[in-house]
Amino acid sequence: MSTNPLLVVLRDVGSELLSRARGSFPPGPTDFDLRRTRQFARDPLAILLQLYEEHGPIFTVRVFYERMIFMLGPEANHFVTVSHPENFHWRESHFGDLIPLLGDGLLTIDGPYHDRARRIMMPAFHRERIADAVDTMADEARRAMAHWRPGEVIDVYEWMRGLAMRIAMRALLGLDPDDRDRGAAAARHFERALSFYGTEFHMRLLRGPGSPWQRLLESRRALDEIVYEEIARRRADTDGDRGDILGMLTAAEDEDGSRLSDKEVRDQLMTLMFAGHDTSTSTLSFLMYELARHPHVIARLQDEQDRELGDGDPTYEQIERGLPELDMALDETLRLYPPAWIGSRRAVRDFEFGGYTVPRRAWVHYCSWASHRIPEVFPNPEAFI
Repeated sequence: MSTNPLLVVLRDVGSELLSRARGSFPPGPTDFDLRRTRQFARDPLAILLQLYEEHGPIFTVRVFYERMIFMLGPEANHFVTVSHPENFHWRESHFGDLIPLLGDGLLTIDGPYHDRARRIMMPAFHRERIADAVDTMADEARRAMAHWRPGEVIDVYEWMRGLAMRIAMRALLGLDPDDRDRGAAAARHFERALSFYGTEFHMRLLRGPGSPWQRLLESRRALDEIVYEEIARRRADTDGDRGDILGMLTAAEDEDGSRLSDKEVRDQLMTLMFAGHDTSTSTLSFLMYELARHPHVIARLQDEQDRELGDGDPTYEQIERGLPELDMALDETLRLYPPAWIGSRRAVRDFEFGGYTVPRRAWVHYCSWASHRIPEVFPNPEAFI
């Protein structure tokens, strides 16, 4: 996978030409339109919902140089992610853009290699291991709220991001987030590297000193130094089990006795930090936003908390089954604001959906954000119910 943006563009254009040679695309606007491209970068939802109304659950739209096929709605989501995943690969999609930071983690690999890594990692996410992390989450949440005062204005997103990162440092890496040389340094460099993906697209094309790309590489090197030192420490300490994910990954074995290499452990850890930290921050921030707009929902949550928890912290069992009001509020937040709002795939074979044939090598996207706002599926899609 090349990290050269020009080579990536040439690859995508070449793939589109091959796809067009194999057959036609589903209907939709495929002319080059800079205005549409700019709007898609800032407000893609309006474009996607309008095209769904015009063409149904499968359509094509050109954004900049790419001709993209979108499949929207429950049937489309099920087709892509559950019933026919063999039709797609995702490593070549925009998930591949994450490889410079994440490496070959579960988000950026597919095929048998993905299946092996997933099989080895599954024990790290057994019920008991997740339950062990609840105490860490509760402890960090208490600390994060300890200095709140009535009337104080708080940047909820930044506050939540800091909380999620501290939990990730402890639960995933087993590091002290207050250790300036290790835990705090790892958190700082991860955020600095991750900021590359939040910059404008044209800035991501730049290379050389002072560029966002150079900052990503510098922080990745510093982060790798900390992570690989910790992996070596765990390999040497065969008798200790700190209860964190890193310890589980270094000890996990496949059915044939093989283990993850140091690089594989590193890449899976980076992936888990990205997936757990970034998505949690987004979801909980939007939950706070919606609760602030709906005081009657806050009242229901407070009643449930007083009834089920009193003044204590929730147990894993209560989080899993005993707080239905909280579950519904989180589910509705995820419906309205899915943190991974779009999924990209590369078609590896011709397939049919919705009366159209999708040619091999075409880009195919599903979009939870748009699918969750289809009126025939959700009659009042913008409401927080």
